[in-house]
Amino acid sequence: MSVFTPLTHEQVAAWLKRYSLGAIERLEGVAEGVQNSNFFLDTANGRYVLTVFEQFARDELPFFVNLMAHLARHGLPCPAPIANRDNETIGEIAGKPALIVTRLSGRSLKEPGVAHCAALGALLGDLHVAAQSCGGRQNHPRGATWRRTTATQLLPLLDAEDATLLREEIRFEAQQRGNGRGEIGDLPRGIIHADLFRDNVLFDGKRISGLLDFYFAGVDDLLFDLAVAANDWCLNRAGELDPARTGALLGAYHAVRPLNERERAAWPAMLRAAALRFWLSRLADQHQPREGEIVTRHDPAEYREILRRHIVAADRQPWIATRND
Repeated sequence: MSVFTPLTHEQVAAWLKRYSLGAIERLEGVAEGVQNSNFFLDTANGRYVLTVFEQFARDELPFFVNLMAHLARHGLPCPAPIANRDNETIGEIAGKPALIVTRLSGRSLKEPGVAHCAALGALLGDLHVAAQSCGGRQNHPRGATWRRTTATQLLPLLDAEDATLLREEIRFEAQQRGNGRGEIGDLPRGIIHADLFRDNVLFDGKRISGLLDFYFAGVDDLLFDLAVAANDWCLNRAGELDPARTGALLGAYHAVRPLNERERAAWPAMLRAAALRFWLSRLADQHQPREGEIVTRHDPAEYREILRRHIVAADRQPWIATRND
């Protein structure tokens, strides 16, 4: 979450007249994240989050809004979209699409433990199962095609060492996805969150109280969601996957949606794909920056090193602990 489009208290107060949320009491820009402009919004009736979309047209948003509403109805702790007096959830402010959702309680974690990773794994399993019945599906926007296209755009901008690594990794992914459909080994697919970093998950004690930022969601390999989470939640200080936390994440997920042998075989390659995705997006933010009042940018080197460690580890990556492991 960042602020690329600043809003004034008076501007939002006038816009809120279209809603039944009471008078505005507080408006505060949120610094975290890199895609949209976000504000904490307090009114006489409650606490909300106002998002101004910087990269989506209005007609591109219904899938994400409907997904959040669908998951909230199924009991997942997701932000619930708020409709205005015309029963529209997607509005417009400052000439851009905008959305108000409920603000969830809790805090994100800087240093998750084994129990936190288990809680995330179970909830991610619940999300994948519940999302199976969500209509209006669309592909994950940062999937294999995006990674290949973005790499082609960035290669001329990189130094020789990074360019070689990126070129070789794109070649590796193409080999893994040689079935022509962009899949690794015909794995189970469905709607994924695709961005479950620690700052997108809120905890109230040991309980997950909020899942945030669904704007990269779409259909992809379900295992990709687990790889994204593991790369952020389960690394030790050496930058390698901690077996206890990784096993807890995967084991709790497996108890909800059992992982099959094809997924186990694909796990090392999927960890690399997830690391590549965020290395590429951070490189793009570095070489093609957008200006804003509050903008958070992340260092691409972090995910370059995660990718390199996964390459070295090869098929020796932690998995669900069993008697035969």
